[in-house]
Amino acid sequence: MSIEVAVILFLAGVFLVVKGGDLFVEAASWIAKASGIPSFIVGATIVSLATTLPEMIVSVIAALQGKTEMAIGNAVGSVIANTGLILAVAMVFMTIAIQRKDYIKHCVLLITAAAVLFLFSLSGALSFIGSLILIGIFLISMVLNVRNAMQQQEDTERIQTTRKEIIRRIVMFLFGALGIVAGSQLLVNSGSALAAFFGVPERIVAVTMIAIGTSLPELVTTVTAIIKKESSLSIGNLIGANILDLTLILPICSFVSGQALPVSAQSLALDMPACLLITIVALLPLLMKEKGSKIQGLSLILSYSLYLFFVL
Repeated sequence: MSIEVAVILFLAGVFLVVKGGDLFVEAASWIAKASGIPSFIVGATIVSLATTLPEMIVSVIAALQGKTEMAIGNAVGSVIANTGLILAVAMVFMTIAIQRKDYIKHCVLLITAAAVLFLFSLSGALSFIGSLILIGIFLISMVLNVRNAMQQQEDTERIQTTRKEIIRRIVMFLFGALGIVAGSQLLVNSGSALAAFFGVPERIVAVTMIAIGTSLPELVTTVTAIIKKESSLSIGNLIGANILDLTLILPICSFVSGQALPVSAQSLALDMPACLLITIVALLPLLMKEKGSKIQGLSLILSYSLYLFFVL
């Protein structure tokens, strides 16, 4: 595969993953509501899970093909990009104020997940016990989401629809899912080709290009939040996405591969510590001061830049 073809396929993969994810989330939300599922359940579970589908499919496909460095690099790299780049941009361009009580539980879960992933991978593989603990954190997060949504729920009627609209939404759902799967396959294959062409480990392509590519939905959400001046939308979305990336994707990759997920020395020495450190730098000051600042945003961007420097 030539470099030109690899780049074109990579960009096509990013487009299919992002557009497929958009169609999938919209259709899944509509189908759930049309089925009579309360809107607060849809928002707290279905939508949050669906928005993580691109990262999940990319990592699962990589794990099934034995490309564990790419599977881990994509999940961990997405968290680093979400925090050190996307959240940082939100802090620079938005006035971010939060109430500690609304965020502290999810922030603690995210920091705990990053620490558990690192500590239970020190042996050179994500252990079975580590995977179970991460799944436990995921379940706690889902319970908190539902409880918070129930406290803010509004009475909503079941959507009135037509046969034509049902068919249209199902087709949208199927095409969205197909786009995510096909795009993920392109990202994995073209990413491997790019790594081979540049003579670098697949992990480097995963934690940079693929991680940023699969994080585009979060970036779009953050840009929209900046335009609409909805800081809580951006912060909540990014924290939720990061929890799912760490607590759901890697345990699933471990389970589908049928063994403890191998972790490279480079990931242990750089990626996982960077993930934990950048997460702490982002969340602890935010919780303590109940607001973000441009200085903190610029510090995160600097941290992310230093991370990329050491990676490359």
